[in-house]
Amino acid sequence: MGIRILGTGSYLPEKVVTNDDIAKSLDTTDEWIFSHTGIHSRHVAGEGESTSTMAAEAARRAMDAAGTKPEEIGLIVVATSTPDYNPFPSTACIVQGLLGCDNAGAFDLQAACAGFVYALEQARGFVNFYPEKKALVIGAESLTRILDWTDRSSCILFGDGAGAVVLGNDEAPGVASSKTTAHTILGADGKGAHFISRTGGCRNALPFNEMGIPAKSEPEKPELVLMGHDVFAFAVRTLSKVARDLCEKLGTTPETLDRVFAHQANGRIIEAVARRMKLPLSKFWLNLETTANTSAASIPISLDQAVRAGELKPGMNIVMVGFGAGLTYAGTYCTWPNL
Repeated sequence: MGIRILGTGSYLPEKVVTNDDIAKSLDTTDEWIFSHTGIHSRHVAGEGESTSTMAAEAARRAMDAAGTKPEEIGLIVVATSTPDYNPFPSTACIVQGLLGCDNAGAFDLQAACAGFVYALEQARGFVNFYPEKKALVIGAESLTRILDWTDRSSCILFGDGAGAVVLGNDEAPGVASSKTTAHTILGADGKGAHFISRTGGCRNALPFNEMGIPAKSEPEKPELVLMGHDVFAFAVRTLSKVARDLCEKLGTTPETLDRVFAHQANGRIIEAVARRMKLPLSKFWLNLETTANTSAASIPISLDQAVRAGELKPGMNIVMVGFGAGLTYAGTYCTWPNL
């Protein structure tokens, strides 16, 4: 059967923050937030929870669904913009330790909200060449910890959570798979890097001392920058184009798709994409009303919810498509669960 997704899992924190909760401290209402975003509530990581613990729990559930033991995992890729440490050690290494996947290599991948599809393609290449091994692909975020909760334009948009899949390959050991139903597009537009960013990092030199090396200095306080109108236009244009291009590459049309799993950034974006693609909104999986934007976690959470609800079944033609800071975009067309 070649490469396929063997199991899915997800985790959402128990704590829920509603729009009404936010309205107690900000000049806004549930009606205003929902009309502009399609969001009513979001999950928030609690005390003792982090990106790594949520990722590990989603991974355990995916491994249970796949019937996979920790020692069978050969690679762990965690797509995240909110790692436990900044920037090292990787969250994937922490997850590897939590799961006891002692035979696995591990690394983080940063492609923002398109990260899960990027990571899925990385793992697909790994199991293609090492068919005796399995891979864990995880999208996990604790975005509520990097927000300015006094900024109405951004804090209403995001939530925390994690989703995971296990990939395997039925080909003989040492034989690269020639069986695939998937086609993937990975892309970027660095000219739009300033549309979505989190300040800080190492791009600016610190004050230099008399030896000509940076003196110790307080780091720049990180701040989330979001140019909403520009992001909206890019998202609608890009998501619809990627989905159409994927169908064209495989000699089909969007009308033949059973489901579209788009990044859950904003309900109005998904509605606009559906109109552009001339597809009914019912073909798009929607959960951001109760999860908000969970960045790299949104697509794998959606996949797991659809599988467990019995709405994503073997043989369905689906597209997974996302966009994010960078600007990045990515999409995969597959016949579920084959890659």
